[in-house]
Amino acid sequence: MTASLQISQLQLGYDSPEGLHTVLQGFDLQVPAGHIASLLGPSGCGKTSVLRAIAGFEPVRAGSIHLGEVLLSGPKVHLPPEQRHVGMMFQEYGLFPHLTAEQNVGFGLRRMARAERDRRVLELLAVVGLAGAGGKFPHELSGGQQQRIALARALAPAPALLLLDEPFSNLDTATRERLTLEVRDILRAAGQTAILVTHNAQEAETMADQICRMTPV
Repeated sequence: MTASLQISQLQLGYDSPEGLHTVLQGFDLQVPAGHIASLLGPSGCGKTSVLRAIAGFEPVRAGSIHLGEVLLSGPKVHLPPEQRHVGMMFQEYGLFPHLTAEQNVGFGLRRMARAERDRRVLELLAVVGLAGAGGKFPHELSGGQQQRIALARALAPAPALLLLDEPFSNLDTATRERLTLEVRDILRAAGQTAILVTHNAQEAETMADQICRMTPV
């Protein structure tokens, strides 16, 4: 079940020989359930760090992150990534080269009964417009097709929140513009809460219901 996201007074940073290096300070964000938000800004402003904190890959120095009613991170609280019901689509797609498209999409559904898993995989391949490509390996697919398989895989476990880290940056301009619209429509049809990280203002305006403009600390 998709859920709202609330980030309050988030502080991120890491220890260096010179002391604490602050990446983000006092960051707030609210995303209603079913909405797409975009974190827009130049490299080094903390966009990907926010995604990593939401996913549980980066510790929080201060502040809190709630997904629906669940506290993911906060004072003395750090829910493990596998318990957060958060999906993530990476810039490089991260498809397993030795698995077919069907197997990639179903990778996170291994605990499902076989029949239910197969039904879910076929459903998602149809949703992303690749119903006939399930038996192909990643190297047999175009960049745009690989991206859609990666999206289907991220959506497969029905995450409460989907994180997209610069998913269009490796595509040519025409493919990027087309897939931005396609992915937006897929997410909206699914009622999926999502956060897109990008440095491209046009991409953010096309995809998102709300835009958070970020600058380096």
